[in-house]
Amino acid sequence: MQTPASLRIRISWPAGHLTATLDDSPTSQALAKALPLVSIARTWGEEVYFDTSLAVSRETGAQDVVEPGTVAFWTDGAGLALPYGPTPISQGDECRLASPCNVLGRLDGDPGLLATVRDGDPVRAELVDA
Repeated sequence: MQTPASLRIRISWPAGHLTATLDDSPTSQALAKALPLVSIARTWGEEVYFDTSLAVSRETGAQDVVEPGTVAFWTDGAGLALPYGPTPISQGDECRLASPCNVLGRLDGDPGLLATVRDGDPVRAELVDA
């Protein structure tokens, strides 16, 4: 098991993959214990999200407007949310999530790669070996 400071995950889909570095938080730790997981990708504007079947509480500091490449946990939908641009409820170019989400960390690399995820694609999330 990785130390909390080095928690990294890989998110893969048929056309590519990205890694992410997660901060130490109760939600990040719960996610790490649930990995690996396989789900179905959903898209909402320029956001990819998928079900994790995790039930966690909204943390203090949950946000609904985040930077592209933020890794967030959508407590209302038990899903990982990966915004890379505007969503249908964004104002301008902001990344506005459906509701406040727990911020877990950031994608390593270009979040624009998420544009290759298609709604219904299989997606896998797993820990990256230290």
